[in-house]
Amino acid sequence: MAPTPLTAREAYQILRDIAIGVRTMRRLGGLSWSEIYCGQMTVEADGLVLTSYNDCDTLDYCDSCYSPEGRAYVFDSLQSYSTDPVELLSTWEQATFEKLLRDA
Repeated sequence: MAPTPLTAREAYQILRDIAIGVRTMRRLGGLSWSEIYCGQMTVEADGLVLTSYNDCDTLDYCDSCYSPEGRAYVFDSLQSYSTDPVELLSTWEQATFEKLLRDA
């Protein structure tokens, strides 16, 4: 039986945990946020692998989130409003998460 997908709310909670310092993330890959400028950046936190989309040096959306158990959230542009975990973050949480991405 395939694992159930991660919901947008579950992925949001992971982003929030990173923003408030409950989880620590590290960059996967060679390029920094500013070097990517427009494209995807992948980080890892507690075995979770998250990919965010950098749109001209601004956090646009969470592209995917994979758990160690094989559960996954994958962005779909056809999803309804508020199904992107980034949209669920408060203004402060989003700004903090984006700063952490820049510093990773």
